[in-house]
Amino acid sequence: MRPMFQSNETGYILQRRGKVRDVYSLNANVLMIIACDRISAFDRVLPTPIPGKGRVLTEMSNFWFVKTSHIIPNHILDTDPSWMDWYCDDEWYYDDMKGRVVLVRKAEPLPIEAIVRGHITGSAWKEYRKSGTVCGQPVKQGMLESEAFPEALFTPSTKAPDGEHDQNISFDETARILGLPLAEKVRNASLALYDFAARHALQNGVILADTKFEFGMINGDLVLIDEALTPDSSRFWPVDTFKPGHSQPSFDKQYVRDYLSGINWNGDGPAPELPSEVVCRTSEKYQEALQRLTGKPCSLAAAV
Repeated sequence: MRPMFQSNETGYILQRRGKVRDVYSLNANVLMIIACDRISAFDRVLPTPIPGKGRVLTEMSNFWFVKTSHIIPNHILDTDPSWMDWYCDDEWYYDDMKGRVVLVRKAEPLPIEAIVRGHITGSAWKEYRKSGTVCGQPVKQGMLESEAFPEALFTPSTKAPDGEHDQNISFDETARILGLPLAEKVRNASLALYDFAARHALQNGVILADTKFEFGMINGDLVLIDEALTPDSSRFWPVDTFKPGHSQPSFDKQYVRDYLSGINWNGDGPAPELPSEVVCRTSEKYQEALQRLTGKPCSLAAAV
């Protein structure tokens, strides 16, 4: 993907460069979000991109924003803004951006991440083995790794600065930060979104093990923002190989985390390059998740 334009060339103001997305301000009410091919693990951006990843994330998020709009409104305005000025140095390059860019309503992001866990895995499994709790919440004893909880758990966290680790917080702490009425709205919306998406995924041969949502406020209303139910923000497992008692093969960046753990890198020190076989396999997993969940391949995923 060619480098993104500079704000002084177009009048679009770079507001924030996140781990994956570049966010530009178009005016007082509208942002432009461009999903790049960067990938992060252990809260660090890795030096090796995954070709086409930004397109997969964008197409999947757009799919879920439409599918879940009956549960909660979202920030999407335009998923194909080809009408904008995409010239840079007299060259048209929207084809480079197509499938990566959306226009959204500006929102005031909430200062928490809304995480829902349907299965015990990852950091939840590590905590459970140590203390018998998940994010400080008591759960049933004798669970196996990857087993489903009797009911999905809402386990919010803080939003740490780039390079630092998010911290799990209780619902009481969430209510202290947001106020009880808003905290309850976020919890209820998160659980409803997870339940809807998990049922859809299961019908398509995929288990949604856990996921993370971002919410914001627009004119006093709670809205879903950022991305939704992608391999970057969720753990997806194939149904046909699922068996509790061990970790599961996945359609998400857990594959990258596992590789990094295997070379004893957990976020400390310089981030390592990914070998080509890890890059290719990760790209395949992201595209398979998209095809299974949406019913169509990402026709733009291979274009970089």
